[in-house]
Formats: sequence, C-alpha cells, structure tokens
Amino acid sequence: MIRLLSICLIILFASLGIISCKDDEPTKDFVLGKNRYTITVESTEREYYVHVPHGYTGDTLTPVVFMLHGTGQGGLHMYDNSGWTEVGEEENIITVFPSSLRFCIVDPDEGEKTTTKWNSVPAEWYPCTGVTLRDDIKFLNAVLDEVEERFNVDTKRVYLAGFSNGGQMAAKCTVQFSDRLAAVVEDAGSFYVDTTYTPLRKLPTLYMLGNEDYGPGGTGPTIPLSKMDSVLARTDIRAGKASLTHVKSFGLSSSYTMSGDTNTFVIATYPSLTPGSDADYRFVYVNGLKHAYPNGTNHWMEAAKLHWAWFKQYRLE
Repeated sequence: MIRLLSICLIILFASLGIISCKDDEPTKDFVLGKNRYTITVESTEREYYVHVPHGYTGDTLTPVVFMLHGTGQGGLHMYDNSGWTEVGEEENIITVFPSSLRFCIVDPDEGEKTTTKWNSVPAEWYPCTGVTLRDDIKFLNAVLDEVEERFNVDTKRVYLAGFSNGGQMAAKCTVQFSDRLAAVVEDAGSFYVDTTYTPLRKLPTLYMLGNEDYGPGGTGPTIPLSKMDSVLARTDIRAGKASLTHVKSFGLSSSYTMSGDTNTFVIATYPSLTPGSDADYRFVYVNGLKHAYPNGTNHWMEAAKLHWAWFKQYRLE
C-alpha cells in the first residue's frame, strides 16, 4: 500500500513539474529548420528568426551566428538571402536573424522617412521629432538569453555579422555587446561618426566594403584595389574613417600589413598593441562589389562562407 502511494505521489509531482530529470533542460519549442519567435523588450514586441540545422541534436555545444539586416529590411530577408542558413546546415551552426523596428528617421541624403532601422546611434542619421529610440543592445542581449535557454549553445562561440545599417549596429556591438561575442563582421556599414569608444572587451573585428559601394542606390567610379592605401589614408570617407575609429578605440597599431589579390579582394590587417592578443582589425576591400551582402548570386563572393571561415578561428576567452 505504501509503495503504491509513493508511486502515485511521484507521478503527481512529475506531472506538476516538481520532479525533472534535468532541472536546466531548455524549452524544446523549436523545429529543425525555420523558426520565428517574438519577445517583449521595453514593452515592445520584437521578432527574430532562428534556423536550426538538421544535424542539431542538442547533445553537443553548438556555435551561434547572428546576422543583422540593413535599412528597410527585416530578419526574414536575411534568413532568405544572406546564405547563412546554408552555411548553418553545412557547418551545424544555429543562425539567428533579428528584426529591427520601423520608425521615422531623418536621413542626411533622403530627408524624413519611415523605415526599419537599427539604433546604431551615434550615427549620421537621427530620429524624427517625437520618436523615442529603443535600446537594440538590450534587445540583442534578450534574444541571446532566449537562444541560450532554448538550445545547447557554445557560449564561447557566439558571433555577429551585419550588413549596411546592420553593419553599423554590428560596430556598436563591438563596443556594447562584446562581452558575449567572440568576433564581429561589419559589412558595408561601420563607425561613421568621429568618436572614440571604450569597448566592454576588445575582440577581433572585420569590416568589409566593396570598391563600387556608394550606399543604397549610389553610384560612382570603381576604385582599383591597388589604391587601397590612398583609400585608408582619407579619413573623410567611410573606409578611412571607420578604420581610424577602430584603431583609436581598440588599442590597435596604426600601421597595417597588406595581403590578398587585387583581382578579388585585399586585406589590411591592423594588429592589436596588446601582447598576445588576437583582437586584430581587418579591413577587406572587395572587387566589383556594390552595396550588397554578397551571396554568390548578386556577386561572385559568398560572404557567409568566408565570414564563417574567419569567425571559427576565435573563441570568447
């Protein structure tokens, strides 16, 4: 009788969630492949997409890559077009595609408009009168919290890339989100305001730009990759301005070494001045690339594959 009563109590407690084989077991509300989630941050509902590779079992620690979209886009656009879901399948990576909010901004070239935008301030744009900017660093932290709760994440191998305004937000993340990231890629967007920052942690950073990139819809002459020294010397244009900000903010040498091929892409590597540190900064100048995240269709380069090859060298220490 006592044994029967004990069994009944165990069944009852288990049904109430009082007994669990693994107290820290994450919620299993996902499917392999595409998932859409919402989260409330600062009293506002936000969304993000997660691609779970079909090789994911939850048995081993799994790297995570965030991909941030550009102005006027959303997380779904990058899910469908960046190439990161395919890399995630090949390399067994969980890929995360958050969406920014839509609000009114004043653009220096286009004036006032309503669009999706990451709060990358300080920036060359500013919000319209009466618009209160949301804290997107807080949003990204909250998303990462949920991803780590839901999946078996290797917290030493969380990476972030961003395109255009997402690249500007990625640059902001190197300062305010760097305590949780192993490395960051800024693509077609970076620091464009002359400010020196104090990062939470100095980390490896890569800024990639096309030699035909004059912003969304912009046109101009193709700059030969052989002229990259001249490009980096000019702090009144994006490449030079962003690189100088990285040097001043991350304790880097102002002298760089060059590598690569002027027919494809060239790399300027600015080493860290901290002995033994791998927190270098690389500026990558890509031949024939306009304002786009190259995915093998809009350009010969498949950026996600190259960026993952660079990311996976680094761990958060």
